[in-house]
Amino acid sequence: MPESVCFSLTSESIMQQYRFNAGQAVNYTPSLFDRAAKRGAYLVVRSLPSDGRDNQYRIKCVLDGHERVVRESQLA
Repeated sequence: MPESVCFSLTSESIMQQYRFNAGQAVNYTPSLFDRAAKRGAYLVVRSLPSDGRDNQYRIKCVLDGHERVVRESQLA
């Protein structure tokens, strides 16, 4: 009779690592679908849950203070 193996996943084990921290300066490149967004210097306001494909962040434009939610792959 096979033995059953039991284990649990903690939130830390399934969370992806975030590359950027709150307060960090980043360079934002808008997607093709968001051409109205300004590219350039932004500050990370906070990290957000993943959309299933990529980590997300709330960022704030250094020039005009506009905030937006973006994917990690759009930041450098």
